[in-house]
Amino acid sequence: MLATGIVGPGDVGAVLQRNASVFAFFLGMMTLTTLAEAASVFDRMAEVSARLAGGSPRRLFINVFLLGTLISTFLTNDATALILTPIVYAVVTQLRLDPLPYVFACTFIADTASMTLRVSNPINVILVQQLGGLSLVDFLHYLLLPSIAAIAINIGLLTWIFRRSFHGTFAGHELAKERGAGDGIAFNWAVLCLVLVGIAFVVASAVQPGAIGAVAVAGGGALLLATALQGRLRWKELAGGISWGIFPFIAGMFLMVRGIEHHGATQQLGSLLGRLAGSGTFQPAVVSALFSAAGSNVINNVPMVAVMTSTIPTLHGASQHALVLGTLIGCDLGPNLTVVGSLSTMIWLLLLRQRGIEVSGLDYARLGVIVTPVMLVVAAVLLGLLLG
Repeated sequence: MLATGIVGPGDVGAVLQRNASVFAFFLGMMTLTTLAEAASVFDRMAEVSARLAGGSPRRLFINVFLLGTLISTFLTNDATALILTPIVYAVVTQLRLDPLPYVFACTFIADTASMTLRVSNPINVILVQQLGGLSLVDFLHYLLLPSIAAIAINIGLLTWIFRRSFHGTFAGHELAKERGAGDGIAFNWAVLCLVLVGIAFVVASAVQPGAIGAVAVAGGGALLLATALQGRLRWKELAGGISWGIFPFIAGMFLMVRGIEHHGATQQLGSLLGRLAGSGTFQPAVVSALFSAAGSNVINNVPMVAVMTSTIPTLHGASQHALVLGTLIGCDLGPNLTVVGSLSTMIWLLLLRQRGIEVSGLDYARLGVIVTPVMLVVAAVLLGLLLG
């Protein structure tokens, strides 16, 4: 886009300025979660989940879903994929269980639980920040029930699909680990920072949504300072835990969408969406959910949400409120259909390959095609009914 002159240097500055809060959000959250992982917070959460399972592989499977829901809700879906996948893999292999059902639970719940709060998925932040008009109360009113329904459907269907893998028992006491003298202090500080950031996210979402980037940076900075004062800070480890490529990826996607805008393609897309959506609230909500889900599985949900933020304001007649909410459902739940649908799934796939597990796009789609359409349709219909 830059080389052909479709977008200019001024567009680069505008994109970076407009999305500064999104970049700050990513940087703060990746810093926070990397340092919390080094303090064994997520290891201990996985150990507790295994012990609470009482030796039952099925209960452990469900506990992985619940733990993933907790992490996605307050620390984003990308954090779930990045942190939970290697920990769960290590736990289940140590317990001599088939790892596939459990690692699939990690990736599916990462996206499924990513519309519980506005901070549960970075694309929620992008969409709400750029289109506005969606308070925390509205978000919870319209999306909490569809989110709970989607999570329940996800757990139920995947438990049924993998039912033959949950035989026998395991001994949870095998997971005990030796810890250093300072580990308890580091753990306590990390937990405190995570809890405070979670609370601050909820408050900021209700009062000033644009401030969540600053909250994330403040939380990451606070834990970084606490870690440094304890003499436990390892800069190389911290730098390795931050996915630096996400920043040019997001900037590039927004520049690409701006170029598409300059050529009027988003207006044409808006005309198509407007004809399909019709009027009222129920139909626009369902159509935008299905439309954005389909697009997410083709071009990834980050550029798809960027396209939708450019397209929705061009529409007249259809309820823009319903279109925004429907887009959130489609871009959060829809990517569970293919491995290219979301960044968290691509991170998950890379982590598995590093551990010698190959999951093809077809293998993933075989599960996605069973689970995703049901979650998507039920969530979209519930949204339509709540809007009506």
